[in-house]
Amino acid sequence: MTMIDRQGLEPGQPSDPAGEPSPGLPRHVAIIMDGNGRWATARGLPRVEGHRRGVEALRRTLRAAREIGIEIVTVYSFSSENWSRPPAEVSFLMGLLKRFIRNDLAELHEAGVRVRIAGDRQDLAPDIAHLLVEAEALTAANQRQTLVVAFNYGSRQEIAAAARSLAEEVAAGRRDPASITPEAIEARLSTAGIPDPDLIIRTSGEERLSNFLLWQAAYSELVFQPILWPDYGREALVEALAEYGRRERRFGGLATAAGA
Repeated sequence: MTMIDRQGLEPGQPSDPAGEPSPGLPRHVAIIMDGNGRWATARGLPRVEGHRRGVEALRRTLRAAREIGIEIVTVYSFSSENWSRPPAEVSFLMGLLKRFIRNDLAELHEAGVRVRIAGDRQDLAPDIAHLLVEAEALTAANQRQTLVVAFNYGSRQEIAAAARSLAEEVAAGRRDPASITPEAIEARLSTAGIPDPDLIIRTSGEERLSNFLLWQAAYSELVFQPILWPDYGREALVEALAEYGRRERRFGGLATAAGA
């Protein structure tokens, strides 16, 4: 693959006006947006200010991804483990989510972005649950880009729920155990119908997946960047895409012959 240039596209390969990605770009990029708290602490600010600045970084990055031509972007917005944080911080994060949807949904819709929610929706506050449904319903027909928001998401929990659903069908006599295939499990995940991520980015310098897309990441390329999430934007995204462009994806097979 050729390297991505500093504008986020291959040399001589401008983005198609209809939004088609240029050759060599990943179709699906997933992002673990890490480092909000550390960004704030380093500046003597409250952690919630880091989260607020993180939303601004999300806006910049989503806009850049659309301009570059990334077809699908998944963001890890709130994990199932995040409920253990101090109640005041959790409350602030819920408020940020509500404001993001209310303030940004119209822009996303106008830009042709389809919003999908991945994660457990049981026991969510009614106002949060309603907003998630509203975001998906309003943008369901959009085709330029898909934004997957992983909210109240935990990959182990997601896989366990899929396995439990299939086991219940077997116990009820509606399914042959031999029919439980990887495809059957994928169809029960909250990301069903969405291609696996080609590239997973984690910011802040941490190098782990933290219960994010464990099933879907089987053959994803992983890029870890030292930048804290509130400082993220087009330049950092382009650097991650350039690193992806240097990788050779083999999916368990042999290396491609030189010149092939």
